[in-house]
Amino acid sequence: MFYEIRTYRLRNGAIPQYLKVVGEEGIEIQKSHLGTLVGYFFSEIGTINEIVHIWAFTSLDDREARRQRLMADPQWQAFLPKIRDLIEVAENKIMKPASFSPGSGAR
Repeated sequence: MFYEIRTYRLRNGAIPQYLKVVGEEGIEIQKSHLGTLVGYFFSEIGTINEIVHIWAFTSLDDREARRQRLMADPQWQAFLPKIRDLIEVAENKIMKPASFSPGSGAR
């Protein structure tokens, strides 16, 4: 299992607007292509104006195929301008769980 951790720093005060548009429209488009949403979070304490969402994939090839389908979806392309200007900095990590970690597939 591989986990994609996407972290966005938003414009000051943009979290409510971002969450509204993603919640009403964007998340369903993403879930229809990306599959397993592990979690979607926003900062309350610490780094402010931060969004983190985590997606699980069976392999890097699985991730690549799913991301390509998402990017090819006309609904997603129409949605992107609604959030693009709210995001100031984007960071993406691919993480693999340790054998003893929940989500590793080990029992």
